[in-house]
Amino acid sequence: MANLMCICFVLLSIIVAVSGDACEGDRQDMIRECGQYQKWPAEPKLDPSNACCAVWQKANIPCLCAGVTKEKEKMWCMDKVAYVANFCKKPFSPRYKCGSHTFPSLAQ
Repeated sequence: MANLMCICFVLLSIIVAVSGDACEGDRQDMIRECGQYQKWPAEPKLDPSNACCAVWQKANIPCLCAGVTKEKEKMWCMDKVAYVANFCKKPFSPRYKCGSHTFPSLAQ
């Protein structure tokens, strides 16, 4: 029984490490390709590059949003993040929570 628990723990550790690496890769790609379009100040909003949209299309957004802290929100303008997401045709769902920011419903 102890061996089975040890094997389960090792497998879980590997899965967490691999998924964390994938998220970190998405985070670095997002910073490199989209950072200039998503930083403060809120204006002007610039249309992102094709390379930025390619990153948005493949990124694991729930994983990225789980890593958004209050400190990161001081660097990244969530209104610009929403603009880029919409422009790249992968918008946030209404009331989607990313960090402490909740995206508004479409009716607003």
